[in-house]
Amino acid sequence: MASILVVDDEPGVRSSVAGVLRDEGFEVEAVGTGEDCLDRVAQHSYDVIVLDIWLPGIDGLITLQRLKEREVDAQVVIISGHGNIESAVRAIKMGAFDFIEKPLSLEKTVLVVRNALRQRDLESENRALRARVDRQFTMIGDSAVMRRLREQVAMAAPTNGRVLILGENGTGKELVARAVHQSSRRRAGPFVEVNCAAIPEELIESELFGHARGAFTGAVADKPGRFEQAHGGTIFLDEIGDMSLKTQAKVLRVLQEQVMERVGGTQRIRVDVRVLAATNKDLTVEIREGRFREDLYFRLNVIPIFVPPLRERRDDIPLLAEHFMALMAAEYGRRPKRFAPEAIARLQHYAWPGNVRQLRNTVERLIIMVAADTITALDLAFLGRDDNGGMAVWPGELPTPSLSPTVGKLAEARDQFEREYILRALSASQGNMSRTADILGLERSNLYKKMRAFGIAPKRDEN
Repeated sequence: MASILVVDDEPGVRSSVAGVLRDEGFEVEAVGTGEDCLDRVAQHSYDVIVLDIWLPGIDGLITLQRLKEREVDAQVVIISGHGNIESAVRAIKMGAFDFIEKPLSLEKTVLVVRNALRQRDLESENRALRARVDRQFTMIGDSAVMRRLREQVAMAAPTNGRVLILGENGTGKELVARAVHQSSRRRAGPFVEVNCAAIPEELIESELFGHARGAFTGAVADKPGRFEQAHGGTIFLDEIGDMSLKTQAKVLRVLQEQVMERVGGTQRIRVDVRVLAATNKDLTVEIREGRFREDLYFRLNVIPIFVPPLRERRDDIPLLAEHFMALMAAEYGRRPKRFAPEAIARLQHYAWPGNVRQLRNTVERLIIMVAADTITALDLAFLGRDDNGGMAVWPGELPTPSLSPTVGKLAEARDQFEREYILRALSASQGNMSRTADILGLERSNLYKKMRAFGIAPKRDEN
């Protein structure tokens, strides 16, 4: 039940307002001075405070100012006489929700109070959602490499320099990009993410730059692109190494001139965006192979940040596991499970080829599939053993390889192992690409690329 405090020096007003609000089902208290109001909020919490401007002692504006200074979590509705309208408007600028002019209409008073309660609920929900998002996108870890990573983010964020984020799949490159944005001067602006590997080649220009009406079949209206949507904020070009040379040339022009044109359009549109990019590829190799523009590389690589793989920050694994356990427990409405010491040791000895993303998926699997309150090493048997930092497998799924008298090149052996490993995973998931990607700790797009490279045809796919 919502609680309301009425503050007015006229007994008749206090009585009538309190009475009608009680009839509406609210808990209501009433006082006659600003001093009494401040005393009450120090002892109790209220959802709405109905506050008269004209009070003996400290007036309503000073009372409102002190409520804000104390960060009282209540919506304030101002009561104003005809001669105090200017003061009421000033109170709105100070943070009051609304004002009611005297003589009071009790129906309007109830309506304004209900609106104030709805606003308070919305703000409370917004704070909860922000806190949840912040937890999801927090860089967890206290290892030396993570401390260096935070230092790099702290130095890069306040500037407007372009950042190139490097690292393996699943290491948390998006988290780094969001951390840079949230600590920058553009944090109040939009953060727009584009996965360059997930958008088909024929659509990526329209996605990035928008299109004009009639530019192609189906373009029935003008559509702004991601660069326009990010105006005043940050655009994050993930998997930039998978972008075609044609699109790279257009992105380069936007970076050079801060001007773009929609597909099929002639109007030059100025955009003010900070560009962050990420890739799991070695772009210097891509440049040598003719797949990436050298001039674009130098434009993007103003501030390089390398995100270490999980195997290089094993001390962070217990913190990450506990963090993901808390997130998953909240998401599924379950009690968090405890990790036994031997389970933590097992997690720390695994190589994590899918990095942090694979660890998160593993914790999600544990909270769903393990009935006990404690995760043991036996519950992690599906990870296999990997004490030497190499790729671990499921027990019994692959035979132990034996070296033939003629030993081939390491790269050939590795490719053969990966091909067999993918085939085993496909077989275990009955050809389901999403489950296979989860098992291997890969993005589906990367799984398709590997399968094409090894000549493996998908058995079936799902939408």
